[in-house]
Amino acid sequence: MATDILAEITGMLVEIVGDEFLLAEEVTMKTTFNEDLALESIEFVALAELLHQRYGAEVDLMGFLAEKDMDAILAMSVGELVTHIGRVTHASLAQASLARATAARPAAPAASAG
Repeated sequence: MATDILAEITGMLVEIVGDEFLLAEEVTMKTTFNEDLALESIEFVALAELLHQRYGAEVDLMGFLAEKDMDAILAMSVGELVTHIGRVTHASLAQASLARATAARPAAPAASAG
């Protein structure tokens, strides 16, 4: 699952910064957004939008970044984002499965008034 998410994020980054700047095989879990990719704030906003389109509102990049201090944001790796997305999407899938299981159960018969 992490490999799939990494590939999707790499594709998004190529879309944002262009493939002549960023070769797909260069992005790893250890790649940092600031030092290695030199992503600017507008590019983070574009990434946040692509993540939202792909994964839904549960994957909130700006909310994820808001939980970090400036040093942690500057040092953040692609792997941290992959892990975050994996956690959030796994939790969403678990909730969806539970909701489906609950909806599939037959309703208890109503007590008759009498």
